[in-house]
Amino acid sequence: MTTLKFKKFNIEAYKPGKSSIKRLKKIIKLSANESALGVSVKVKKTISNKSINFFKYPDGKSKELRKQISKKFNCEKEKVICGAGSDEVIQMLCQLFLKPKDEVIVPQFSFLMYRIYAKIVGANVIFAKEKKFKVSVLEIIKKVTKKTKVVFLANPNNPTGTYLTKFELIELRKKLRKNILLVIDDAYAEYMKNVDYKSGLDLFKNKENVFILRTFSKIYGLSSLRVGWGYGSRKIIDALNIIKPPFNVNEVAQKAAAVSLKDNKFISRSIKHNIFYATKLRDFLKKYGISSNKVTANFLLLDFAKCKFKAKYFYKKLKEKGILLRSTEDGYKIKNMLRLTIGSKKENLEFMKVTETIFKK
Repeated sequence: MTTLKFKKFNIEAYKPGKSSIKRLKKIIKLSANESALGVSVKVKKTISNKSINFFKYPDGKSKELRKQISKKFNCEKEKVICGAGSDEVIQMLCQLFLKPKDEVIVPQFSFLMYRIYAKIVGANVIFAKEKKFKVSVLEIIKKVTKKTKVVFLANPNNPTGTYLTKFELIELRKKLRKNILLVIDDAYAEYMKNVDYKSGLDLFKNKENVFILRTFSKIYGLSSLRVGWGYGSRKIIDALNIIKPPFNVNEVAQKAAAVSLKDNKFISRSIKHNIFYATKLRDFLKKYGISSNKVTANFLLLDFAKCKFKAKYFYKKLKEKGILLRSTEDGYKIKNMLRLTIGSKKENLEFMKVTETIFKK
């Protein structure tokens, strides 16, 4: 018998938030930080357009989408690259910058794909401790060595919901060596209305050694179409375009993403909805001894340290009623906590109703 040899990776595979429950058809999924309001009406019209040629390859350079991105965010389209989700751009960055034994610094509790893609190319992942579940500039700097090539961080961070202020981000870039690439993931930037916050794109648009990630999976509601983008120096973008798969973003995704940027009313409504219900849910859960981060992105990290119930028990009871939250023990190794996505009005009210019944027992 032929034995085929292949690489073996000492990597824990990414586990997404659960999306189904056996024997239950109707569920409320609050486990994946998806859009609470679905997608813009303009996107629905675009997707149903019969003139889309499914038998033709899409534009391999995403020219129209990049043009709309540059208009919306006042940036250069030649410095934009599109990917099948921002995680594909993360993968390409790791392929471009890292070789075996290089070091990558990530916060202790951060989006899992940073460490997974870094490990796949043979880099060593170094974890910087967080302080009260907040990324620490000091702890990141402590971990820097001659082998450090890239620092990844999401701001606000997933799954903790905390963030570095404008001044802390600027301080981090100043303290890092100039030849270390700082990658800032702005996945939740649109939701942020905190006065001391500035997105990575706004702060470092013209920096050669900062790369920005953005996604259409969150506020724009295009998770299933898999479309995101990155912004960096022309040298980096030109190099990424060499290794980029030729038709990585499908035509439907490109068209839907481009039109989603134009629907300011939908974006504004999504932001207002998120702030209102995140605040409402945060205040509601306090009554039961469940604390969380202050309102930032479209989710809350729920802490059960002062609650009469453990996180696992609460998760199980919600699941019995068809409501799914994200376990933070999977991948993140955070005990006695859960991540709650802000859902639609109906979903949020049902979550509150079921929570009340659980605590009445």
